Amino acid sequence: MTSSDLWTEEDARRYDENSADMFSPAVLDPTVDFLARLAGPGPALEFAIGTGRVGIPLAARGVPVTGIELSQPMADELRRKASAADLPVVVGDMATTTVPGMPGRFSLVYLVFNSIGNLRTQDEQVECFRNAARHLAPGGRFVIELWVPGIRRFPPGQVAVPFDVTDRHVGFDTYDMVTQQGTSHHYRRYPDGSTSYGYSNFRYIWPAECDLMARLAGLALEQRVAGWDGAPFTSDSGSHVSVWRKPLDAAD
Repeated sequence: MTSSDLWTEEDARRYDENSADMFSPAVLDPTVDFLARLAGPGPALEFAIGTGRVGIPLAARGVPVTGIELSQPMADELRRKASAADLPVVVGDMATTTVPGMPGRFSLVYLVFNSIGNLRTQDEQVECFRNAARHLAPGGRFVIELWVPGIRRFPPGQVAVPFDVTDRHVGFDTYDMVTQQGTSHHYRRYPDGSTSYGYSNFRYIWPAECDLMARLAGLALEQRVAGWDGAPFTSDSGSHVSVWRKPLDAAD
């Protein structure tokens, strides 16, 4: 049993619309470029592949992509855009699910858009790193995209941090700094005038904690940058893209 929230049919149906900014070439092209360079000829495995925002264009670059996705409705939305032959998907959680016949075969495993936080316990997050390591071939890489927790912006007494305020979306995060649990709240207004409220729960992780999880999985930090464009990661960075590598002499 996973601690992750489970995306419903309604969540899946609206996902691409609600995440339209993440599909823009300005966001997506650098992401796919970065991953394609690391994958080489592949194959690559995406944890929490969702509706295929990244996996489909990466496969279009000639990288064989497989996905693991917890939500069947999200996988169904992906299947409307790509066939099982072009992009196979295994339904299951990213901490324990394995791709049949493929452990130890992938040149790249990746996890984007803060999705490791969907695993809401430290134990599950550690197992996610271990699951990535199990799937990687020696010399293969595990990549995550993750925000730096916004609690750095808390003045005394504040309990929430806004991350998006527009005329069609207001989003803010609330945090429990004892348990490292958080909730993202989303208020949306649609072109037809209707509105909605949705939320998702997460466990936040600092970069140093990610590095320790990687070490427990037998992976070594190779690179950390502020984003997919390769900008340097600094103390002021609000996010990071981190790359860990499985040693070339690692056992299968």
